[in-house]
Amino acid sequence: MKRVKWLGVGVFFFSSIILNVFVANVSADIQGSVHDFSNDNWNRSREVCVVCHTPHRAEVNAQVPLWNHQTTLATFSLYQSPTLNATVSQPDGASKACLSCHDGTVALDAFGGAINNIGQGQGEHIIGSDLIGIDLANDHPISFVYDAALATADRELATPQSASTVDGVVPLFASKVQCSTCHDVHNTANQTKLLVKSNAGSALCLTCHVK
Repeated sequence: MKRVKWLGVGVFFFSSIILNVFVANVSADIQGSVHDFSNDNWNRSREVCVVCHTPHRAEVNAQVPLWNHQTTLATFSLYQSPTLNATVSQPDGASKACLSCHDGTVALDAFGGAINNIGQGQGEHIIGSDLIGIDLANDHPISFVYDAALATADRELATPQSASTVDGVVPLFASKVQCSTCHDVHNTANQTKLLVKSNAGSALCLTCHVK
């Protein structure tokens, strides 16, 4: 009985350590990052996740899990190039969710059904270098299909492993490049500018572009 009791205590102690490490790693991801809005005055709830996600009454047509923020209605100017083989269309999926703050047309506090905070001059809007705007003509193209056919046509792109990854680290979303292909909104990779992997020596760029 004593051995069983000691084993139980040991397992509990070991499990507690593992749990604490896991919780510490999870909480270190978005808390304290640029997407931690819990201390901003416009976030009256002081919750970390609620600005983007909600367990109840989420936007049913959004392409982001349990989306809680008003989605942008803007029409964007798109990237164009004579050497671009991809077909680029208006942002969709996760990119549209990102732009629902970063295009500047929707207020940061337009969440939880606060859809009245659309348009400049209402609510608090994103400013400074984080403001991308609706002109995406000088930004990396997004919301286009990146598959083996594109890699073959381009001849300077790596062939994706599947519809969901390029190298096991850089993600695709339904075979598409989105903002979150390069930027980890939850900061789990702990890289500067929320990158999904280090770009030292252009490593992130060279994941897809064969140069």
